[in-house]
Amino acid sequence: MADDGTTQARENSHPAGWRGLATLLEQHRGQRHLIVLQEYPDPDAISSAMAHRWISRRFDIESDIVYGGQISHQENRALVKLTGLDLIRYRDGIDIGAYDGAVFLDNQGTTAGEIVAALQQARVPILAVIDHHEPQGVLQPQLKDIRRIGATASMYASYLREGLLELDPEEPEDVKVTTALMHGIMSDTGDFLRATEADFEGAAFLSRYRDIGLLEQIMSQSRTEQTMRILQRALESRQLVNGNAIVGVGTFDARDRDAIPQAADLLLTESQVHTAIAFGILLREEGEPLMVGSLRTSKLTMNPDDFIKSVFGRADDGSYFGGGKPSAGAFELPLRYVDAELGQGNPATTWPVYERAVKDRLVAKLAAADDEGRPD
Repeated sequence: MADDGTTQARENSHPAGWRGLATLLEQHRGQRHLIVLQEYPDPDAISSAMAHRWISRRFDIESDIVYGGQISHQENRALVKLTGLDLIRYRDGIDIGAYDGAVFLDNQGTTAGEIVAALQQARVPILAVIDHHEPQGVLQPQLKDIRRIGATASMYASYLREGLLELDPEEPEDVKVTTALMHGIMSDTGDFLRATEADFEGAAFLSRYRDIGLLEQIMSQSRTEQTMRILQRALESRQLVNGNAIVGVGTFDARDRDAIPQAADLLLTESQVHTAIAFGILLREEGEPLMVGSLRTSKLTMNPDDFIKSVFGRADDGSYFGGGKPSAGAFELPLRYVDAELGQGNPATTWPVYERAVKDRLVAKLAAADDEGRPD
């Protein structure tokens, strides 16, 4: 159990927290590791990866950061460019067998299935899972640090605050990493609206080192025209049912993937809306299209992780199609799991059928949840 008492870690061979991470890295000193992010990494994941690689170098460990999809959100692209961070897109080619171990950050393998399969085939051990989403039970790493807090970046801030490394406010790399972590915390907590005590403590510590000018540059990026169109579509087409806002936005390209969570965030700001769900069909450059969606809620009795798992269930291998954390969740599943009868039809022309199928599932489950919450 970590010093702040927020860690939920079981069946791991190392204690969670900064001491456990330091022990793990020391035991693997001099190796080469792969840091695995979700398909469409957000600022929390990117900044945590930056911090982990920076920390690992103190143990003579070289690390590469890999993701499966695209860096799609405008602030994410700015974060990568302005900090000079290099990431590897899995589909562009990578020799998985060249690594001595893998670390999963801000995900537990459910949103990086291709990479998990490749690691298993190459027999590369999973060394650590460091995340703030609900436990998914997919990976069995040597170190598991999973906390009920707002951001994985806050966990790295706590590692630093509790003594993992000494920081120097005059050292450019220290400033760059702490600035990125601050952005990760702000992004995943909705500018601290969903922050826990641990998030505030982490941000307070990082504020001693972060570069305000760099942070402002990262956060001042404008939305693309296509993202604005998706947001407009979400506002015009939303369905309101007992405080729930549900919308399907149609098909979109991978470069606009992050418009979906932005749409859910926007819908949640409407008066009398306590839960917002936005979804659409992601057309990928490689692989079959996917139905993807995001959930945001201010309803205290709503558990996004349980809700999404109950609506969309599991894949053939037993893994869930989605999950979440307090106040937010996401799902991603192949179209055949939405409506098997449509086969390989054109998603653009069959979209209304897919939209109705997903909406029916969501509305039915929301209605059941409302009935369960009403007093007899």
